[in-house]
Amino acid sequence: MVVVIGKMASNVEAPESWYLALLGFAEHFRTSSPPKIRLCVHCLQAVFQFKPPQRVEARTHLQLGSVLYHHTKNSELARSHLEKAWFISQQIPQFEDVKFEAASLLSELYCQQVPNLVDSAKPLLRKAIQISQQTPYWHCRLLFQLAQLHTLEKDLVSACDLLGVGAEYARVVGSEYTRALFLLSKGMLLLMERKLGEVHPLLTLCGTIVENWQGNPIQKESLRVFFLVLQVTHYLDAGQVKSVKPCLKQLQQCIQTISTLHDDEILPSNPADLFHWLPKEHMCVLVYLVTVMHSMQAGYLEKAQKYTDKALMQLEKLKMLDSSPILSTFQVILLEHIIMCRLVTGHKATALQEISQVCQLCQQSPRLFTNHAAQLHTLLGLYCISVNCMDNAEAQFTAALRVSDLTTHQELWAFIVTNLASVYIREGNRHQELYSLLERINPDHNFPVSSHCLRAAAFYIRGLLSFFQGRYNEAKRFLRETLKMSNAEDLNRLTACSLVLLGHIFYVLGNHRESNNMVVPAMQLASKIPDMSVQLWSSALLKDLNKALGNTIDAHEAAQMHQNFSQQLLQDHIAACSLPEHNLISVRINLTMLTFYLSLLLPSKLWFVDR
Repeated sequence: MVVVIGKMASNVEAPESWYLALLGFAEHFRTSSPPKIRLCVHCLQAVFQFKPPQRVEARTHLQLGSVLYHHTKNSELARSHLEKAWFISQQIPQFEDVKFEAASLLSELYCQQVPNLVDSAKPLLRKAIQISQQTPYWHCRLLFQLAQLHTLEKDLVSACDLLGVGAEYARVVGSEYTRALFLLSKGMLLLMERKLGEVHPLLTLCGTIVENWQGNPIQKESLRVFFLVLQVTHYLDAGQVKSVKPCLKQLQQCIQTISTLHDDEILPSNPADLFHWLPKEHMCVLVYLVTVMHSMQAGYLEKAQKYTDKALMQLEKLKMLDSSPILSTFQVILLEHIIMCRLVTGHKATALQEISQVCQLCQQSPRLFTNHAAQLHTLLGLYCISVNCMDNAEAQFTAALRVSDLTTHQELWAFIVTNLASVYIREGNRHQELYSLLERINPDHNFPVSSHCLRAAAFYIRGLLSFFQGRYNEAKRFLRETLKMSNAEDLNRLTACSLVLLGHIFYVLGNHRESNNMVVPAMQLASKIPDMSVQLWSSALLKDLNKALGNTIDAHEAAQMHQNFSQQLLQDHIAACSLPEHNLISVRINLTMLTFYLSLLLPSKLWFVDR
């Protein structure tokens, strides 16, 4: 094909004709179904046989680099072409698109190589940012890209500084829309840094900008979704489940509005406005995700499961057409939440299979594994508790603490420590380790995170310990504090757990009437969640209480309920422990061990490493 085109080109007077012909063939092969990338590359390489002018040479190097980067694993050759495109384009005046696209792609490729060349990407982006100030679109895009790179390196201070520079630049060039994007992105990072004093005024400013901006309806609504997602996340991080409801309702209404809008193909008059935060479909999944997070904290587990199912179905459809890494991130976070839901509702076998699914997703992306290793260990620890494997639970939680990043996952750290403390309480002989942990999560003094929910959970753990030690008055004080906090924010599962434990304390003290007043609402609430463990515990107490009160019929009904719950949990326990995935509880997760384990579990699976 290349030889034939070469002979034809010798008879064409205009040098552009042969280039356009080769370019047309290359594009035809690239867009074929399936794509014929080898032929596409051959057509583009043929351009260099004609010793083209610099502009054509630079553009062809960019096209080759882009095709090789996106469609092959030949990263070295892609890098060579992109470096040539970047070098040549800098010598050509008014050639911004090629110049800055080459810089953007090349820096992205540097970060994807193994080992990555981040130290080469950063100066490249800085130079491109420096010389792009007269090109608003590219200047903003490159600032976003460098800020994202700093974020991935956990250098949130540098990322925030760059986003602040971008916001000011957007204001100067008259783009309030992109200014809002920069400020909202900065607000997201400030939330990650827990700089709440800076977040509030920034979100207030963003809210004003979003409401006042008049432009493309989809862009305006996407800004509103971004703004509301930050507000909802802020409330959920603080464990304020009840307070978040108005914002969450607005967010759900907003995504419904977006779904009815048609994409406006009219380009904005300001080139700095040529940005989208997320596609509509991605925003829809994100709203499902934050709804699931809220439902989990509130204890509405059936609602959480419903929204998770919807989100996962949509993700499966999207992933057939879109390879965006954010979709895998959404999928992992959704699975993490639904796994916790399954463990509470007595579906351990399903939860274990979904833990294995998370492992598989993380295996396909080293970055996902790095970001979610602590969560994986935590989920395995929770599963171990559910099947009463306390030694394994301790090992998994300890591993989670070793790999968790305390600077950006303080709430996760507190969650892990709280659950590890519950393991030590159940083991009954780990006093030194237990008291060391409890000093670090003391809800009465300098609790390490701002989460209302986690602080309430810490009071519950104190109450549980006091109960096991026979200090019943102290246990009642802690549990009443838990109830006060959980009722204030509709933390239904904590409320149910506190009620049943208080009921148990009153039963031990012989106050059967007061015990009944606690256990009955605990059972009702647990059945709404539904929480199998609390229902099992409550039914056992109701059986004993009704016997003590002489209510024979009620005692018989409670005994039957207890028997049913016991059978369900036992069958699920046996099913879970019989699965090959159960062996994961003794695995110290790292990429090597995970690859080995999954290769045994799924011998037909072909693994591909992300570029």
